[in-house]
Amino acid sequence: MALVLKSVTPPQGVRWVRDGFRLFGRAPLAFTALLLAFLLLAFVLALFPLVGPLALLAALPLLSLGFMVGSEAALAGKPVHVGAFLRPLRKGGGPQGGAPARKALLHLCLAYAAATVLIMSLSEWADGGAFEQLQRLLAQGGAEAEVQALLAQESLGTGMTLRFGLIALLSVPFWHAPALVHWGGQTPAQALFSSSLALWRNKGAFVVYGLSWVVLVVAFAVTVGLIGLVLGSREFASFLVMPGVLIISTAFYVSLLFTFNDCFGPAGTTEPTAGPPAEPTAAPPAAD
Repeated sequence: MALVLKSVTPPQGVRWVRDGFRLFGRAPLAFTALLLAFLLLAFVLALFPLVGPLALLAALPLLSLGFMVGSEAALAGKPVHVGAFLRPLRKGGGPQGGAPARKALLHLCLAYAAATVLIMSLSEWADGGAFEQLQRLLAQGGAEAEVQALLAQESLGTGMTLRFGLIALLSVPFWHAPALVHWGGQTPAQALFSSSLALWRNKGAFVVYGLSWVVLVVAFAVTVGLIGLVLGSREFASFLVMPGVLIISTAFYVSLLFTFNDCFGPAGTTEPTAGPPAEPTAAPPAAD
């Protein structure tokens, strides 16, 4: 069954967040284990200079796809486990399946890593290394005067704007691309184009989706702060931060499946699908 590009209304962005938490509630420990497993991998890769960070950047598209595969399993009442990260590489996807789809996914991962390195290099050139220096000072507990002096530098603001702005733009073509390669059988170029087109067509829903997560994070931070103020214990409030961040982060990745389902439903339907078609019979068109 072919995938088609669909349009959704802005309120759907709130529903994606809600559905992400609902599905997370079905298997909270299993989904959290997925994220912890990836964080453990990130820690191990960080031990290898140069090669490790590059491998981690290349693995980020597989993080989102792995969660979508796990979420699809949860919707079908199947167990969620770390094998969700390996399934796309082991079996491939799309009508061709196997090695061609696996190769396309790897090309997508390498393209993401290369683009991210380019963005980081441009940003570092723009701020003259101020952001890296700021990170080092904060990690080492540097003097407040030095930190304030760095924050006052115009180049730091320019570099930060460039860094986060370009990363946000990069997320547009890569948002649905791994899933389109895995379930839709698209080539990396087709998937990047289709993902960009889907986010542009449904930009209202994605703006609401993003704002919903921002409001949720701010509300959580304010709540933790109030708890610490009322109880007079910053230590207890700090104790709540880590599990709260872990839950919110995991629910975000779980919600990605619903953004894909409502943007690329099976052909001939008008309602959001319960999950991506497991055996598409034809590669989807790049546009509706």
